[in-house]
Amino acid sequence: MKKIIIGAGSDLGVNIDGARFGPKEILKNIKKETKIILEQDCNIIKELDKLNLKKNLLELNKFNKELYNKILKERKFCITVGGDHSISIASAFASLKKHQNLGLIWIDAHLDYNTFNTTITGNLHGLPLATLNGLNEDLRPFHKDNYFNPKNTVVIGYRAFEDNALDEINNIKTMGVTVFTTKDIKEYGVEKIMEQAFSIANKNTNGVHVSFDLDVIDPEIAKGVTVKEKDGINLKEVNEIINYLEKQNNIKSFDLVEYNPLNDTDLKTLEIANSIIDKIINI
Repeated sequence: MKKIIIGAGSDLGVNIDGARFGPKEILKNIKKETKIILEQDCNIIKELDKLNLKKNLLELNKFNKELYNKILKERKFCITVGGDHSISIASAFASLKKHQNLGLIWIDAHLDYNTFNTTITGNLHGLPLATLNGLNEDLRPFHKDNYFNPKNTVVIGYRAFEDNALDEINNIKTMGVTVFTTKDIKEYGVEKIMEQAFSIANKNTNGVHVSFDLDVIDPEIAKGVTVKEKDGINLKEVNEIINYLEKQNNIKSFDLVEYNPLNDTDLKTLEIANSIIDKIINI
């Protein structure tokens, strides 16, 4: 299957700078596939007011609308490289519009399941998964169609128990999303977790969108992310996850997000990111 790789250079969803530079660094090492890079307006000065729980909402929606429309025009398998995880609102919804009914696998140290009523920081990269399941209407003005069924949505690798964790966990339980923690991966193994995840995501759907956040990896291994969470998965487990994905014939689109080159002091995270993209290209 022919692929196109779209760099989504935005970190409008987070108060920390750097993820917007990630796509350009990753795409430098990709030689064969068609590449497009979208970048946030360099004149934007991000709002950082902690009291504003909808920081940079208009700017993010403008960027995501452009990304969404770009992906809709492509008939190829789209690999979207972020940027912070808020860009997945556009990439996943565009894929859903093309394929009508998809499951969703969210590989991430965080749930990303806040609403505007439960977020403490107002950092919008903490809301995308909830948005894709039909919440947070203000974050999807460009997508008026169906959303991902929570019953076909799976989180893999969660371990970030934040101050508002109970509210966010309550959101995800209420919606009926399945969550596998990093502890589950360690206890049961990657193969079993991935089998269960795809069984859930595939049930009565036309395929699966996979979104991979690099912060699922232990920060001792991958420093080049924006929000580090200790006790993540190791490289063996990363490779097992990606090898499992390579064997699937029903993945319709893929995201790789949250690479922050400003924090990648040893360039190991860039190496991991490029290794993941090289393998996903072969799906």
